[in-house]
Amino acid sequence: MATKRVGILIFPQVEVLDFCGPFEVFSVTRLDEERRREEPSPFEVLLVAESTEPVVATGSLRVIPDAPIDACAPLHVLVVPGGRGTRSEIKNQRLLEWIADRGKTVETLTSVCTGAMLLGQAGLLDGRRATTHWRSLPWMREAFPTVTVEEKLHVVEDGHVLTSAGISAGIDMALRVVARYHGDAIARATARHMEYRYQPDDNSRRI
Repeated sequence: MATKRVGILIFPQVEVLDFCGPFEVFSVTRLDEERRREEPSPFEVLLVAESTEPVVATGSLRVIPDAPIDACAPLHVLVVPGGRGTRSEIKNQRLLEWIADRGKTVETLTSVCTGAMLLGQAGLLDGRRATTHWRSLPWMREAFPTVTVEEKLHVVEDGHVLTSAGISAGIDMALRVVARYHGDAIARATARHMEYRYQPDDNSRRI
């Protein structure tokens, strides 16, 4: 099976677990648990930013991107995380245009937390169901009146678009993407390796 390339967008003041959670899921996925140490993940994961300069995430974590948006290879999956930085990036026309362009070409489009606000601003959530961090639900409802805002769901799947609630919810979202490509058994095995309680049958918001 062909490797799927996952691009995870990062930007100043991005929430750490928003992007590190999905990164961990995709990077530790294996199709054969018995050969976990010998076989690579079926996902190639790239951190993408406006430039290759280090990005300072929340808590002053410094992260070096793998690729700039202008030279990013074609993606199968795009992950747009959130964090305090979204308040600035939602006005960043260059970044929004890139999100809009890539969001229209990927097989699977996802967001974590307030990353959904960037998807909305890029016009990728019009007429869809979506969610975000519980503190930002009123912001989403006011900013994007054509979006059906789901207040009670942990992860919202609308066609090829998956949005998730705040921070840790990105792990569940990424596991659902794994299940879409490789089945529920592989998603559960990945969660077990991470010692993470993956409960896809219980999609209620966990606050």
